Amino acid sequence: MTEEAQELQPAAWAPAKTLAGAQLKAMAKQGGFAVDESTGAEMIRSLQGVIDSLEERWSALTKLQKTPPMSSTATARWVSQHMHGTATDAQGLLTQLEAARAEFPTYVEAIELAKRNYRERDDENQRNLTRIDTEF
Repeated sequence: MTEEAQELQPAAWAPAKTLAGAQLKAMAKQGGFAVDESTGAEMIRSLQGVIDSLEERWSALTKLQKTPPMSSTATARWVSQHMHGTATDAQGLLTQLEAARAEFPTYVEAIELAKRNYRERDDENQRNLTRIDTEF
């Protein structure tokens, strides 16, 4: 393959490094993640919207678990199996949506903890500033 042809080849698929909900929650518990009330509320609202949307559509989405019926030709069987695989294999749409569906509530918990962290830090900073102000 020429260099020019190689440059035109799509990059190999590599999954993005993601932060698991449990990791985010642990960070929040340790105080390594804080977010203000307004931003936290928007993050939770967005996540809850996705959760609600997945729940509403879950029965329709699970239809992807079945191999779609096609003719009995070798090509049709291959296409049918391929379609099924792209939905249900390790990187498949349904597999990934199922993982997100399970993970998102933990993200919400982590954000709630992070909001508490922010409030506690803000209160502590306010106490420190008040103490400094009264010392002068």
